[in-house]
Amino acid sequence: MSGHTSAVTTDGSDAGGDGGALARAYDVALLDLDGVVYTGARAVPHAVEVLAEARERGMGLAFVTNNASRTPKAVAEHLVELGVPAQPEDVVTSAQAAARVVAERVPEGASVLVVGGEGLEVALRERGLRPVRSADSGSGSGSGAGSGSGSGGDGPAAVVQGFAADVGWAALAEASYAVARGVFWVASNADLTIPTERGIAPGNGALVGVVRAATGVEPVVAGKPELPLHRETILRTGARRPLVVGDRLDTDIEGAHNGGVDSLLVLTGVTTPEALLAAGAEQRPTFVAEDLRALLEPAVTARRDGDAWVCGGWSARVVDGALAVEGEGARIDGLRAACAAVWAEDAEAAARVDTGGVVRRLGW
Repeated sequence: MSGHTSAVTTDGSDAGGDGGALARAYDVALLDLDGVVYTGARAVPHAVEVLAEARERGMGLAFVTNNASRTPKAVAEHLVELGVPAQPEDVVTSAQAAARVVAERVPEGASVLVVGGEGLEVALRERGLRPVRSADSGSGSGSGAGSGSGSGGDGPAAVVQGFAADVGWAALAEASYAVARGVFWVASNADLTIPTERGIAPGNGALVGVVRAATGVEPVVAGKPELPLHRETILRTGARRPLVVGDRLDTDIEGAHNGGVDSLLVLTGVTTPEALLAAGAEQRPTFVAEDLRALLEPAVTARRDGDAWVCGGWSARVVDGALAVEGEGARIDGLRAACAAVWAEDAEAAARVDTGGVVRRLGW
């Protein structure tokens, strides 16, 4: 099976720059973790060897995660256990992005109500803030900006909420009490689900929804697809031509669009071929591949040939509102051609395209 990537652009251009491997065309890979590098305690197939080779070819690696529960040190240790050499400074988390957002809003030394794990507490302390676990904890900084309470600054100056497996009713209630009083609220991320070894489980977005339902308030979101985490990553890595690598359309790929950088979607996580075909413009990746082996190979573009889009041995076209594919070869090439054909339609027409049994026809 071919591992070549395909830039599913509509102009036939080579989005990989010099036509060489992606690991040489981009200076830093901004890698999502869950579903890209590992799932739970297991490395995604090919990830370990591919990332080692990408580094050998001069590509920097940054491990960027919306999961705020663990510290960069813990994430780096997990990566090392899986065989991926990593230092804490190679890891950028939504907790760090959220802590920066809070630090820009509240006084130094202020108390911040934490709903989540150690990752949030460590990130807040790095910014000179004081994590607390009660909505009645004093801010320790008078009634400075962002103190949020109507009682002369009593209570935390902000609430930060991130995923942790042990978050329960009591913690969500503390957040609700503070947010209802008008305290500044930041969510590390809004992912509704999180992949685990046993399947898909509720993510931080589902828990954020509980506080939202109780208060009617919307949080500031720091993680993907919003810009704070992208900004945090660029500040920490100094990347000049980064490539976002992820498995989710609504976080990784949309986040790359928001940040104005290229992206590679790998199909080792939550996104299905059907979902990819139906993606709106803001969630369409620059490149599509089955897994991380794409980093070591050239970018191959789906090209237009008459009324069809061609990639590898496949051609795809939209006829009378229905997607049709012909040919044979690597299924990923067929998917790339199919995506290019659908995405070449205007937004309203693309949303109505009948993809029928195309995914099954391609062998997915």
